[in-house]
Amino acid sequence: MTRVSRFDIDAHLDDLAGLVRRASDLSLRWYRSLDRIDNKESEGFDPVTEADRAVEWELRTELERRFPDHEILGEEFGLSGSGRYRWTIDPIDGTRAFITGQPMWGTLLGLQEDDRPLAGWMHAPVLGETFVGHRTCRLITAEGERTLAVSRTERLEEAVVLCTHPDMFDPGPEAEAFARVADRVRMVRYSGDCLNYGLLAMGLADSVIENGLASYDIVPLIPIVEAAGGIVTDLDGKPPLEGGYVVASATEALHQATLDLLR
Repeated sequence: MTRVSRFDIDAHLDDLAGLVRRASDLSLRWYRSLDRIDNKESEGFDPVTEADRAVEWELRTELERRFPDHEILGEEFGLSGSGRYRWTIDPIDGTRAFITGQPMWGTLLGLQEDDRPLAGWMHAPVLGETFVGHRTCRLITAEGERTLAVSRTERLEEAVVLCTHPDMFDPGPEAEAFARVADRVRMVRYSGDCLNYGLLAMGLADSVIENGLASYDIVPLIPIVEAAGGIVTDLDGKPPLEGGYVVASATEALHQATLDLLR
């Protein structure tokens, strides 16, 4: 039996879409005019900017004020609060795109009840697009809004696959598995970060395959894809709430065919 949430998320969907949009748009103050880029890693490169921190702080402050009995997990400031409901924030998903002046990046906000994703929001400031996923998936722009639905593609040979970067897959079995899929599908396109999942929800792509994601990279996007009719799992067919390897597909048949090749 489906459990009914005591928290009426429907009453907050549009208000929170506006909050995410306003907070995300703060990042435009630094877009293509950054003075400083910090590195969170002692080895390798994991960039973070003043814009990342400003957007998360704005969202976190407002969520704490509105929902003091909820948890908040953010990429930059970690976990705070406690409760049955958790808000997950990725202030700039696609920081590498952001710092190089590319437009394909956005702010993510997700809500889950215990281990069940309830709703997700994504705003892409440069594109002026806001995605809202809960029961239905909506795209909101300056021209209005519309309901989104994934494609009906079922065959690998007809599928368009998106992936942020091929280096997400380690050399050897992982890279070889992705290559098996790439060799079968109609087309593979790289880059995109969080917008890949929005394009899947719009029916413009049929699958997204990525690895090495954190929970804040994917938890807000699961309700967006699922509300549009798609499927999001790890390689074992389970919800990827901790991130890691993620496969998102438009249809069950395509999803299973993709998993079979990747395994």
